[in-house]
Amino acid sequence: MKLCRKADDYQSPYRLLRKMMMRIVLLRHGKPHVPNYKSLKASQVGQWIEAYNAAGLTPDHKPPQIALEIAAACNAVMCSDLPRSIESAKALGVKRVNIIEPTLREVGLPFGSLPALKMPPQAWAVFFRIAWFCGYASNSESVWEAKVRASSGTARLKDLAATNGTVLFVGHGFLNKFLATELLSSGWKGPNNPGAKYWDFGTYEYAE
Repeated sequence: MKLCRKADDYQSPYRLLRKMMMRIVLLRHGKPHVPNYKSLKASQVGQWIEAYNAAGLTPDHKPPQIALEIAAACNAVMCSDLPRSIESAKALGVKRVNIIEPTLREVGLPFGSLPALKMPPQAWAVFFRIAWFCGYASNSESVWEAKVRASSGTARLKDLAATNGTVLFVGHGFLNKFLATELLSSGWKGPNNPGAKYWDFGTYEYAE
């Protein structure tokens, strides 16, 4: 008959907590309901950006079942302050958003003046995003500033995960990619890219 047990046979609550798996889900918002701009001058791109940032979700655009399930499995939710992020959380069935964080908006898109040229806004977005990665930041934050902001946002997500276990961030395409890079560089496990399509997500895990 075993009358005594080794100290290692007992696991304190603290040790159990240290072994808990933390999980952060980076999910892109649904399709925003943006006015149809057929062709714009470069100087008008700023107006399109403002309209995009003010837009909520397209009424008939519903999240897929897998996104609904992953949202339901999370204990805490964080959004940016943009309507497309907050409304996406509601569409996912989220009853309470724990944190609405203005600093976790999509990374800025620059724009400038090219008087002789007109293109659809989506074409301008590609053009100016490439220029942004090459160092052009007129009317926008720089790549470095966006990465600093992502680093700060990652710290907030980690803190929320430390107290809640599983966290959903209803975010934005490029910002989510920067957040994923920060998580991976600090030892979290997950995909290099959380996804660029509407409702795409990546799951990142960390166990101490």
